[in-house]
Amino acid sequence: MTTTSHPSAELAAFASSLRYEDIPPAVLRRCEDLLLDTLGSILAGARSRPVLSIDKVARAMGPADGAAEVLVSRRKTSPLFAAMVNAAAAHMVEQDDVHNGSVFHPAAVIFPPVLAVGQAIGATGRELLTAAVAGYEVGIRIGEFLGRSHYKIFHTTGTAGTVAAAAAVGRLLKLDPGQMLDAFGSAGTQAAGLWEFLRDAADSKQLHTAKAAADGILAAYLAQDGFTGAKHILEGPQGMAAGMSTDADPARLTDRLGKRWALAETSFKYHASCRHTHPAADALLQVVREHRLEAADIDRVVTHVHQGAIDVLGPVVDPRTVHQSKFSMGSVLALIALRGYAGLTEFDLGLKDRDVAAFRDKVTMQLDQEVDQAYPARWIGKVTVYTRDGRELHGRVDEPKGDPGNTLSRPEIEDKAVRLGTYAGAATEAEMRSLIDWAWKLADLDRAGQLLPS
Repeated sequence: MTTTSHPSAELAAFASSLRYEDIPPAVLRRCEDLLLDTLGSILAGARSRPVLSIDKVARAMGPADGAAEVLVSRRKTSPLFAAMVNAAAAHMVEQDDVHNGSVFHPAAVIFPPVLAVGQAIGATGRELLTAAVAGYEVGIRIGEFLGRSHYKIFHTTGTAGTVAAAAAVGRLLKLDPGQMLDAFGSAGTQAAGLWEFLRDAADSKQLHTAKAAADGILAAYLAQDGFTGAKHILEGPQGMAAGMSTDADPARLTDRLGKRWALAETSFKYHASCRHTHPAADALLQVVREHRLEAADIDRVVTHVHQGAIDVLGPVVDPRTVHQSKFSMGSVLALIALRGYAGLTEFDLGLKDRDVAAFRDKVTMQLDQEVDQAYPARWIGKVTVYTRDGRELHGRVDEPKGDPGNTLSRPEIEDKAVRLGTYAGAATEAEMRSLIDWAWKLADLDRAGQLLPS
């Protein structure tokens, strides 16, 4: 099938035709890093109530057996339901990756469907990697295309993520450019995800990734069967941008396709919290270490932030759940000041900690023009710390820990994966070491196979 050239069609053609040999080795190695990081995140979220709820429904609605692995419960089912549960878990503990420019978490919606479908069709390791790269390149560009106005209301991981998942699965299914465009159309018309859930500490964030992964699979398989979708779903007069953005830029959809590898721009998350808190957390940590401050020495902290941080974090003034506390700037900075790190255990213990609550009230966010103008391409961290003895101290971080210019090494990624995988008891350290070996050898595997023993 041939299609008239336009941004949606060009992006679909790229995803359809991408070959393993086209992808630079450094990008493939980063893809392996991100995959391992995601496996750790999935297992860390395995025992959480929202994930267990989605898994319970998937058990009731999906087949009791199949070729695809539900990592959180070590059972088998269809690719759609396996990806749904694994994607929900991947986004639970706020340790999955993020792409700054698109404000998009690609891994949670790309790797679960790639693994599930790959297991079902017997894909090779190279096919899995190629499909994942296709999903990243598509999803990130759509997130950038939809712009800042989109992110103010919509959770980009749920919206752009649905099309990203369709692109990745479509590549595994070897859809031609016309079929891939149909898959985009069916994915885009299902894309959803609203930020309102943050105000109520609701579970919707896990539903966003679960549905994006599952709906992406649905869109790709429907396209394979000849089911048609809107050809201009992204930039058309009644497409995604028309309904979800006021500053969409169609040129971002095809920005240096095949030359600029957006996957390599993706950041790892060091702290177990919303990425909008990380720049300020790193800046505060810098001040605390440089001046050897204790939390009791600090009278108040002003964080100088971009508008996106205010939009997402601003509604969370009194966190009622551990997950909601990860979207509280005050809670995150309290853990930095009190514990020196905002990790999974620190959040678990910090929710009802009176010292954390007291410090939280000392933290305010203030819009900063330099930070806002640099965002989302750069996430600058700036804080002003006022001490009880009258000093005014300043901290600044231009690249938070985990960004491409301040990234995690493979040993650090391995340590993080083991820490995440064993956090909730979903896997043993020995099993995580086995997954690490699997990830580093993925490009040479003839078949994806089962990841964890039943």
